[in-house]
Formats: sequence, C-alpha cells, structure tokens
Amino acid sequence: MPRIVILDDYADISRSCADWDSLPADCRIEVFTDNLVELAPLAARLKGADIVCIMRERTPFPTDLFGMLEGVKLIVTSGMRNRAVDMDAAKAAGITICGTDSPGHATSEHTWGLIHAVARNAPHDDRMMREGRWQTKMGVDLKGKTLGILGLGKQGGRVARVAPAFDMEMIAWSPNMTAETAASHGARLVSKEELFQTSDFLSIHVLLSARSRALVGAAELKSMKPSARIVNTSRGPIIDQDALIQALTEGWIAGAAVDVFDEEPLPVDHPFRKLENLVMTPHTGYVTIETYRTFYREMVEDIQAWLDGAPIRVLNP
Repeated sequence: MPRIVILDDYADISRSCADWDSLPADCRIEVFTDNLVELAPLAARLKGADIVCIMRERTPFPTDLFGMLEGVKLIVTSGMRNRAVDMDAAKAAGITICGTDSPGHATSEHTWGLIHAVARNAPHDDRMMREGRWQTKMGVDLKGKTLGILGLGKQGGRVARVAPAFDMEMIAWSPNMTAETAASHGARLVSKEELFQTSDFLSIHVLLSARSRALVGAAELKSMKPSARIVNTSRGPIIDQDALIQALTEGWIAGAAVDVFDEEPLPVDHPFRKLENLVMTPHTGYVTIETYRTFYREMVEDIQAWLDGAPIRVLNP
C-alpha cells in the first residue's frame, strides 16, 4: 500500500486539481497544509512514506535530511528545477526525483499587478474604502515613465512585452546582457548604475545565485530617485532586506512591491508588515488554479509512471 504525502499545500487545493483516484486503489494519500522545515520533525512526518510531493522551494530537502528518511523512494516536485533539493544526495540515497511542467506566464502577469498596485496605492485605497474614507493618497501614471528591468530572461522578457502598451520607456541590465538582447525586447542596455539612477519602476527578474544575492543593496537603493518604486517577484534575498526596510522607512524611494521573502512564510512579527509604502503578496506569483492543475496533474502522471517502472521527467538520472 504506497503512502503518498503531499507537502506545503497551503490552500488545500491539491486533491481537487488532479484525478488522484486514477492511481491504484491501494494508494493512501495524506495532505499537509503547513510548512515544516525542521529536519527531525519533517523526517518523522515522512516516516513510512513511499512517495512525497512537494511544491518547489517551499520545504528544503538538504543533504542531512536524506540520511534521516526511511522508506521514501520517489519525490515529485513542481517544476523542472528545485534548488532546495539536494539532487545528488537523493540519488545517493536511491531516491528518484521527478518534476512537472511549469507554465511561466503567471508570474509576469502578477508582476504587472504589483506595478499597478504600488503605482496607484491600491492596497491603501482598498483599506481606506473599508474604513469609510475616500481619496486619501495620490497615485502616479505609468505613461512616460522609465521601466528598468533587472534581467531579461523568460520572466523579464514577458514583462517587457507589456510595457509599450503603457507608453513606457525601457532600460535593462544584468551582468551578461548584451545590447542585442536588450534591443530584441524593446529595451536599451545601460550600466547597472544607470539602471538604478534612471528607473521610475525597477522590476527584478534575475535568478537567485551566489552572485545575485544582495545584488540590490543600500548603495543601489540610495542611488534611486526618491519617487522610484521597486518590484521583486524573483527571490527575496536578491534585495538586501535590511537595506530595503531602511530605504522605505527613510524615504530613499517612494515604495516597493514584493512577492518573495528571505523567510517564507513571512513571520507574523516581521518589520515588512508595518511598512505603509510596501505592497506585499505571499509568494503567489505562480499561484493560479491553471498552474496548479498543471503541477498536480503531472505529479499524478509521474507517480503512475514510476509505479509502472518507467519514471518520466526524472531530474536526478
């Protein structure tokens, strides 16, 4: 009787997104909606599990955890990349890791939602309306403003395609970007310094790595216009968290909108929660019903293929 554990299903949506009943009748499925990252309690939760389904980068599976797992034979992650899982350690432990497709458009759509929200003070206005108040803050136009894009990969490129609809100028930079790449997206390649000094809205789309960690620090934030706004839907640690808090508190920039954080879920007493000029969403850039249906339907496919002895979408061959 295979035991299947689904972790990190915050919205308790996994069972309705796929036909889990298509798996053999003796499969036993358990769903957990919390986030448990301490190794010993996590290992205890997974004791006796044969198959574990995880949402990318929510619960880390470091080297030490694999030495504590008993009986796990298959881990299925959303997406075809999960930097929070030690693939080599899994392979050494005899555990197969499989992935799923990951539709990429949702995050770029969310980015534009955050740009609009921070430009027009949408969360503030919503709160004021619920308190019986009316027109307490002024927003700013997008038309004629400069959109800076830090990284023009898949997500940055999708964001760039929308900017002309709002008559925005576009500039871009990343360590390896060429003028040709920038031009192909309708942007002008600039230096890192000019990107921060010139942007009215700066949207971050580089991957998190040792080189990009704290890429946006106090010096970069201080160099921005006092009227500028920064948006991060990539990974929290790309912006130095303490520097961002200081920038928003002391008025170095006008505002920020973030969907990603150094620690997730964000602690209830985190200073971010008290900043009036910070728009926050709980890492929901990719959290749409269509994306989740892809994740969970393909998790079911991965499990069935593994049970049949012919695993698919293997990430640690």
